[in-house]
Amino acid sequence: MSVPRGWRRAPALIAALAALLTVSACGSGGAAGGGSGGGDKTIRIAYQSFPSGDLIVKEKGWLEKELPGYTVKWTKFDSGASINTAFVAESVDLAAIGSSPVARGLSAPLHIPYQVTWVLDVAGDNEALVAREGSGISGVRDLAGHKVATPFSSTSHYSLLAALDRAGVAPGEVQLLDLEPQDILAAWTRGDIDAAYVWLPTLDELKKSGKTLVTSRELAAAGKPTLDLGVASTSFVTAHPDAVTAWRKVQARALDLIHDDPDAASAAVGKQLGISPKEAAAQLGQGIFLTPADQASATWLGEPGKVGGLAENLHSAAEFLVGQKQIDAAPDLETLEKSVYVEGLSDAVQH
Repeated sequence: MSVPRGWRRAPALIAALAALLTVSACGSGGAAGGGSGGGDKTIRIAYQSFPSGDLIVKEKGWLEKELPGYTVKWTKFDSGASINTAFVAESVDLAAIGSSPVARGLSAPLHIPYQVTWVLDVAGDNEALVAREGSGISGVRDLAGHKVATPFSSTSHYSLLAALDRAGVAPGEVQLLDLEPQDILAAWTRGDIDAAYVWLPTLDELKKSGKTLVTSRELAAAGKPTLDLGVASTSFVTAHPDAVTAWRKVQARALDLIHDDPDAASAAVGKQLGISPKEAAAQLGQGIFLTPADQASATWLGEPGKVGGLAENLHSAAEFLVGQKQIDAAPDLETLEKSVYVEGLSDAVQH
């Protein structure tokens, strides 16, 4: 790809054109969706195909049952960068997106008006850096001079940069390629890349002929955690707080299912991913899922008047991206605290 999506600094006009092209490709123009308006009862949800409670909610149709007066439209996206573009184009209301693209979205020049409403999962072994067998790569330091793919502006990209930094390898020493998960698998199959940092389910396919060098669980322990978050546009939160509460309630129900009935959770996720319940169970087991009560704790989202540690996490991620010369400046902590939506959270998790 000649221009990495959402990564190179570009004039506002080019960014706007890119946004319009992306929205057209997704088939959900802003005028058609219109979910942010107070009188419109349409909720446009961007989801990704990684194992999480979000896929359970979609498979079970729980949100549609919780909000019978709304029309719920689910659109699949391949990465957080493309979801950020959709938010810029005002074609999405709610989304499942990684913490790194959220930190980027809240920073200049994007300044996307959205708020974090939920923690879907904490990245563990479900995201990892894998090197091809026979590539001669046995550790992160060996990546210098090799082709390494990852979806730019994603949590995997953030983690790859963190892994390189920890190993003392400058990003410029590696041939970094911006590829979406399905394109990574195709390039891996052709032998066009030597390593990749990506998430499930693509990750499992790469592991069949590759060696894991580092996981996001290890990087989290080293001080660089990544998360999958639920976000909502500020305009949607303002116009439809009842819908946000309902969305949180069904997400809490999905977390309960993962913890209390893993077989049912695996069956639902397997249907969404097109894999067996056994395979889905193995993938779910590689992530870290909070309990509903954890969401309102001081460690995560927090409560009204006392935003939790999630804001600090986003601030740390943004500052790291500044250090890596990926964004110009990090928002201050107060700004990020305002981007964590805690109103009504306690009621939603006590379902």
